[in-house]
Order: sequence, then structure tokens, then C-alpha cells
Amino acid sequence: MNKEQLNATIQRWQSTPDEDLKPEDYLEFKRLGSACLAEGASAQLQQFLEDKMNQVFQVDLQHIYRKTDVLHWYHHTLFTGSHRTLIICSPNDLVHNFLEIIEDIGPSAISETILIVIPHLQAVLFRLQDRQAASMGLVLSGLQKQLSRLPVPYSSQQEEADEYGLCRCCSALAAFIKPFTEGVMVTMTSGNPAHEEMKTELRNFCMRSLRDPLLDAELNQKRKSTLWHFASEIMRTLHAIHESLSELLFFASLRKRTKTDNIQSKESTACVAYLLFVQRITIDRFPAVFSPVFVLQCNMEHISLLLSRSACIHTVLKEVVVQLSKNCRLFSFFGNDFGQRESGLQVFQLVIQKFNAEAKHKYFRCMLRTSNHAGLEGYIIKNIRNQVEFSIQSGHACAWFLGEGLVSLLGLVLCLPQGADTNLLNNMDRVMESLNLIRYLALRDNILRDAEGVWGEVSRLKDKYLTILRVCISLSRTCYCAEVKSLREGQKQKAKGKNYNSACLTFQVLQSALVTFDLMESLIVRIEEIATERLKKPQLN
Repeated sequence: MNKEQLNATIQRWQSTPDEDLKPEDYLEFKRLGSACLAEGASAQLQQFLEDKMNQVFQVDLQHIYRKTDVLHWYHHTLFTGSHRTLIICSPNDLVHNFLEIIEDIGPSAISETILIVIPHLQAVLFRLQDRQAASMGLVLSGLQKQLSRLPVPYSSQQEEADEYGLCRCCSALAAFIKPFTEGVMVTMTSGNPAHEEMKTELRNFCMRSLRDPLLDAELNQKRKSTLWHFASEIMRTLHAIHESLSELLFFASLRKRTKTDNIQSKESTACVAYLLFVQRITIDRFPAVFSPVFVLQCNMEHISLLLSRSACIHTVLKEVVVQLSKNCRLFSFFGNDFGQRESGLQVFQLVIQKFNAEAKHKYFRCMLRTSNHAGLEGYIIKNIRNQVEFSIQSGHACAWFLGEGLVSLLGLVLCLPQGADTNLLNNMDRVMESLNLIRYLALRDNILRDAEGVWGEVSRLKDKYLTILRVCISLSRTCYCAEVKSLREGQKQKAKGKNYNSACLTFQVLQSALVTFDLMESLIVRIEEIATERLKKPQLN
């Protein structure tokens, strides 16, 4: 449509009474409005809407946004530097439109969309004269429903990376409710029903936040992360709206029963107890008149609920570990795809970190016995070395990885699988990690010597393993050298054949294997040098 046709269409709209406009006119307006926004002509659309003769089309403005499905230009062209569009549109219509946008968010755009709409939702809610609290409740409920679809970080590294944007969204939500909380605090004593309703909606928001994501979050008061600050804001909000924590925790049974008295509200209350008594958040505002025995008795139900959730999580982890143990092919990080291997490795490490020292020891033994996978066994041996290093640190001594427990693990680590005597290449990952572990232990023999009988057994296992390994390296090298010699002798005859490229590739593999054997042997020599140096030290003193 050219400029003359557009002007003629606008004049026809303006000269037609509102009640005589046809559905086709509204469809035409939506099409033209979408085209304006797509082409960056939002100023012309805004000028058209500000004309009093075109007020009838303002109600349909939000349909343009939804139809074009381009929230980014909605943010940048309509709200950057000017909020006149918010003033033009009905706040009730905008709230309704925002709710539809929130409800239709795709899985990959949850955090990005929420971060864009939150500041504008706040501006729209401030304009509402009636039902502000109810609208805010609907908005918060919709936002939290979408946030519940995002995974909760299980480690500090995941929380810092914030790949899915959950932490950023939580910070934005805390900033979103802050002015409404301050408004409730100012008018708390007025007894205004509207502010009582606002208080109820804020309380409901806090209780939902406690259940998800805070109940599953890994919090640590020594490392005040984004989620820890969000938890602090939630607890401060409860205090600001005069929600009695003691009544919530200890005397909830005396309250009048409501529809929210279910397992979800119990989980929220259990999270309050955890944040208050474990993380010490707002503990300075908790009444000091209750005896420790009374506090413990009243918290038993919350403790039981938290333990039951932990038991469920451990059951799921157990099933995962059992399935992984049954079929090592599920360890995708040993596949050819580097991305899958890295992702699988992270998941596997998270599973290991969930175990305590005894469980890790038993799991490592089980995997070394049953996996029959050199790559997996090499990774297990690497984890054993990390556990030994952690146990050596002051205050973390652990018999499972320093005393007899270490000896039992080394009995499984310092051995070669059947058939490895003439082909160490297939067991390269396991052999290299076992040599690194021996070298690490040799450098820290003074700590292991303190444990009675441990170092003697470790030395015996080490010497036996290195002796067998030397023989296996020699046999493997002889076997591979023979193959290299045979390949070289027939290389001239094969050069003219179709298998020349395959022969070259085989030759490169054999050469790499010989280099690997040299590396293994150099590690053995280095370990023996370290052992000799350690034996000389007491004589020099």
C-alpha cells in the first residue's frame, strides 16, 4: 500500500463512526500496525494512536504485539526513552496482553522474555486504579509458573554461569516486588482492604518462591550467591508485611484452615525453617523467648519433610547410578561427540559429589570391578586421587582414602585387565591415570607413613604393579614394532594399490602407540627416581 492509499484508508476510518467500523477495518489496522513496527516506523504508529480521532484502535494495539511475535522490538522501539505508549493503552488491556505473552513463552526464551517484560509490567501495575493487588497476583503467579520450568543450579559453578537465567530472573522479581512491599509498609496501620489484599498477594508470592526454587537451591552463607540474596529478600519481605515467622512455624495449626494448607504450604514452611535456623537469614528478628527444646520439637515436622525430600533425591540418584553401572554405553562422554562427552562428564561428576566419603569409596570399588571400560576406570582413578588430595588437607582427614580404605582401592587400581600384556593401547587411559596416582602418592609418602602398615602395603602394590607394567610395555612395544616393520616392508608394493591411504593411517596409529609406550616408561622411571630420593632424605638428616 502506497502513501496515498494509506492516507485514504485513515481518512475513511476517521470519517466512519466507531460502531460502523467492520471487522475488516480492525484486521487492516493490525496488518498496517505490524508492518510499521517491523519496518521500524513505530513513531508513525504512535502518532496515529495519539490522535483522538483514532482512540477506537487503541484497544486493539496489544494484538499487534502478539501477532508479530517480536518482543525485542516491542521493548526497544516502544519503551526505550519513552513511555507514551503505556499511557495511551488501557492498563487493564496491557496487563491482559502481558499475561498472554507470559503464558505463551517457549522453553528456550523463558528468562529472556521475563527479563524484558518485568520492568514494563511494574509500570503498568502502578497505573491501575482498581484491582491492583489482584492483577499483581496474577502477574507474579504467571511469572513463577514459567520460572518453575527452569532447572535449579546444583553447584556454585552452575549458579555463576546461570546458563538458563534463573538467577537473573530471581533478582528481577525481587526488584519488581520491592516498591509494592514498601507501599504496604507505609500504609500497614491504615486497615485499607486494598492493602490487606496486597499483603496477601505478597505473602503468596513469598511462599511460592520458598517452595520453588529456594527449596532445591544449594545455599551457603559463606558464599552469598544470587539465590542466597534472593532468599534473604524473601525473608525480609515476610518480615516487612508483618508475617510472623514464629506463628508460621510453630502455631500454624491454630490458624483457620485455608485452601493452601497442603503439602506445598508445608514445603514452603519447611524452607522458612531451613533459611532461618540453618542459613541464619533474619535470625536477628526472630523472638528469643522460645526455649531450644520447644524450637526443636516444633521443627521436627519440617525436618522430617526435608529429610524425606532428600531421601527421594537419593533414590533417584541411586537408580541413575545403577543404570549407568549396568550399561557403560550410557556414559556419553566416552563417545565421539565432544559436546556430549563434556555434558555427560559434568552429570557424572555431579552424581559423585552427592555421595559422602564412604559411599564414594564403595562406588569406586564397584565401578573398578564391573565397568570393563578403560576410559571410565581412568576417570574413577582420577577421582580417587582427588579424594586423597582432599583428605590430606587439614581438617578433612578420612580413613576411607588415607588408611586401609586406600589400600583396598589400590588393590583394584594397580592391576591390569586380562589381555593387556600384549596390547596396552586399549587400556591407555587407565594405565596413565594409575601412574599419575602412584607418582602423587610417592611425592606425599610422609603423610601415608604416619598410618601404621599402610605405606608398606602401598609400596608392595606399587612395586608389583610397576614390574608387571614394565613387562607389558616391553611385550606391547615388541608387538607394535613388528607390525611397523611388516608395514614398511610392504609399503612399496601397496603404494600403487587402492589401500595406500589405509596403510598410511595404520602406520600413524602404530607410531602414536610407540610414543605412548615411551611416555609410560618415562613415568615409571620418574616414579622410581622419586622413591630413591625419598629414601635418601632421612640419611642426609
